[in-house]
Amino acid sequence: MKKAARWLCLLLGLAAAAGIEGCGSQSPVPPAGQQPPQSLQPERSGNEAAQEPVEPAMKPRDDIRDRVEAMSLDEKVGQLLLVGLEGTEVDGRAREWIHTYHAGGFILFRDNIQNTAQLAKLVGDLKEANRSSGGVPLWLSLDEEGGRVSRMPAELTKPPSAAAVGRADKPAASLAVGRAVGRELAAFGMNMNFAPVLDVFSNPANTVIGDRAYGRDPAQVSRIGIQTMKGLQSQQVAAVVKHFPGHGDTVEDSHYGLPVVAHDLERLRKLELKPFAEAITSGADAVMVAHILLPKLDAEAPASLSRRIVTGLLREEMGFGGVVVTDDLVMGAITKRYDLGQAGVQAVAAGVDVLLVGHGHEAGTAVFSAVKRAVQEGVITEARLKESVTRILRLKAKYRLTDERPGAVDTAALNAGLKNAMKELEVTAPAGGK
Repeated sequence: MKKAARWLCLLLGLAAAAGIEGCGSQSPVPPAGQQPPQSLQPERSGNEAAQEPVEPAMKPRDDIRDRVEAMSLDEKVGQLLLVGLEGTEVDGRAREWIHTYHAGGFILFRDNIQNTAQLAKLVGDLKEANRSSGGVPLWLSLDEEGGRVSRMPAELTKPPSAAAVGRADKPAASLAVGRAVGRELAAFGMNMNFAPVLDVFSNPANTVIGDRAYGRDPAQVSRIGIQTMKGLQSQQVAAVVKHFPGHGDTVEDSHYGLPVVAHDLERLRKLELKPFAEAITSGADAVMVAHILLPKLDAEAPASLSRRIVTGLLREEMGFGGVVVTDDLVMGAITKRYDLGQAGVQAVAAGVDVLLVGHGHEAGTAVFSAVKRAVQEGVITEARLKESVTRILRLKAKYRLTDERPGAVDTAALNAGLKNAMKELEVTAPAGGK
């Protein structure tokens, strides 16, 4: 329980400032170059006033960094993993992920969700199991894009597809939909959504994206998609924009094979990268990188495993300092070409922070073991590992993650909220929604 208490201390001291000051911090420090109010300045003699201070200012305490330093290797590697569950309840393997592997979080799919009561219990049981271990609070995530990609229980109104939101072209309404979806997720104790899709639907033959995109114009995708992102964030749900650097001009489905995008960087900057650049400027916290090969940027590795793309393009050129997540490593684009452990190691070396392993307990443990071994052997430096863990913990602090069970869920109120948002779009609930 000492670990849990330390995390609570971190949240209290860091959430408002995204993790800079610690518990027990003193008076706020004025901005650089600004003197404190006259009443707070000590009186000085003439000689003292003429002298520069000898001692440098005390460096602000960084509790997140201190926490990372105190973590074991297993705890640090575990934070990089976001894994799937088998079944609809917390079983022995789920507990093993928490107690033995210190997993950073879980992703839920349709097979894990039966109804509202079961989902609330599942999320609550995961949180309770993690609280008993004293670990860092969990990411509880899913893909709730709307339209055909919707995981929430059938009792809830299904959100409209991104294409429907895009056609309406009303940023305020997109914001309202994002808020309503975020409110639903938060009501069940969820705190991360792999949405919105910021791919530009530039290829009509692209069925894997299709109506999951907000449109064919990068300006429109930016204008509408970013408002959904902000709506989710407003409800303390971390939005993960995807699929960087752009999955809109592919034909092959990365679930089954490796799509190839032949565009050069000049073309990407003009079209595919624009919504992601706007999202970064607008406060994106997390970006999912796609399993697509861009031979004019990196002829060997898909984007998700490419240092040139993750570090060179996303971080250095585009200035993204947040959390980078892979698309699910258990997809044909990766499994047909790589050993999963090798893929995990290469992704971390490329600059990725979170390794998504949505299916298969053995797949997840193989990735954990490979990354741990790579750190022990110096293939991944300890500094590189700490860099990712620090980013992850800062984001968890920003979103005030806790292991408290969700309260009672008012399904009727949640449905009413989403339906009201959809009225502004002048669309009705998709078939199957209530």
